[in-house]
Amino acid sequence: MSEIAGKNVIVTGGASGMGASIVANLSANRAHIVSLDRDEQNGAVIAERAGAAFLACDVSEQASVDAAFAAAADRLGRIDALVHAAGIAPGAPAEAIDPAEWARVLAVNAGGTFLTNRAVFPYLRDRGGRIVNFASSAGAVGYSGKAHYAASKGAVLAWTRSVAQEWGRYGITVNALAPAIATPMYAATRAAMSVDQLAAHDARLATEIPLGGRLGDPEADLAPVIRFLLSDGARFVTGQTIAVDGGLMMVR
Repeated sequence: MSEIAGKNVIVTGGASGMGASIVANLSANRAHIVSLDRDEQNGAVIAERAGAAFLACDVSEQASVDAAFAAAADRLGRIDALVHAAGIAPGAPAEAIDPAEWARVLAVNAGGTFLTNRAVFPYLRDRGGRIVNFASSAGAVGYSGKAHYAASKGAVLAWTRSVAQEWGRYGITVNALAPAIATPMYAATRAAMSVDQLAAHDARLATEIPLGGRLGDPEADLAPVIRFLLSDGARFVTGQTIAVDGGLMMVR
């Protein structure tokens, strides 16, 4: 029996990347999933393939979030957990970041975390539950060329620690993941690199990631950690930033 069998879980960002993998894996482990994403076409296809439900949602818009969570609660009957994986990661030199793009990145990544966590709170307050927010090592150590992304993920880390303190009295755990996991977008990025660029990239990973020198696998490396954090076995784990990254973020 899976450790999450029968759990009712909302997953944001379920139309692509790690979010899509999470929808499929949790569903395969007999959790009941409602997937949320702005991309209705891909989100619906992925959810149907996994045996999950799908609802359109823009995590940066309060009305959209509140409506989606209410509809998800109606479908599921109760909510046991939220996995908030939705986010964006555009790049630009710090001095060239457009103020509108800064606002957009903060609205989606930091604002989306705030809105979705707050939206799920009333459904968890009386029974306890689990919240897993997707952060990034960028929020802890910075990210050259993506300062606005790093700033937004730093906010996610601080928010996660703060609400873990506030909501612990309700039996709600709130943790953050800092994953270094391969996705289809990463595969496309690799495919677009020249031979020399790819060699340099792989050489850098070999020095930065002690376990294998490469990004992890969403099924083998990330999914088991998420299932644990959603399980009853993680009831005494909260306010933590858990790096699933092969050692990339370890203190040296």
